[in-house]
Amino acid sequence: MTRKNRPNTGGRSPDGTFAHGNPGKPKGARHKATQAALALLDGEANALTRKAVELALEGDTTALRLCLERIAPPRKDAPVTFDLPRMRSAEDAAKAAGSVLDSVASGDLTPTEGAHIMGLVESYRRTLETAELEGRLDALEKAIGRHD
Repeated sequence: MTRKNRPNTGGRSPDGTFAHGNPGKPKGARHKATQAALALLDGEANALTRKAVELALEGDTTALRLCLERIAPPRKDAPVTFDLPRMRSAEDAAKAAGSVLDSVASGDLTPTEGAHIMGLVESYRRTLETAELEGRLDALEKAIGRHD
């Protein structure tokens, strides 16, 4: 099939991935519409901000919401407080995981909070396990007379 007869696939393979030799847009590249909007607004940021503040002060609730969201954006995360046993071994991590599940079951933590905390517990468990295995390996190497 010649180049003229080939359908325009936008540089993509039949499975939707980029075709060989087409890496796609570089990271951070903006869409043409975004670039056009930014070009129109270029140099107007101060005037637009001032107008939004004036409208907010006059009682425009949408402008007020926009201004307040910039001053104090909504929190994406909030601290949680609950009892978690100290973890010094992988076995302690299992007890901590049980504690997290109990907190979720009793409603002290949301399932999402519990899942995030379980991820932290699991990560810490792996760290403890790795450190324990490293210590055991060092002890074995010393026992057989191998030193680095």
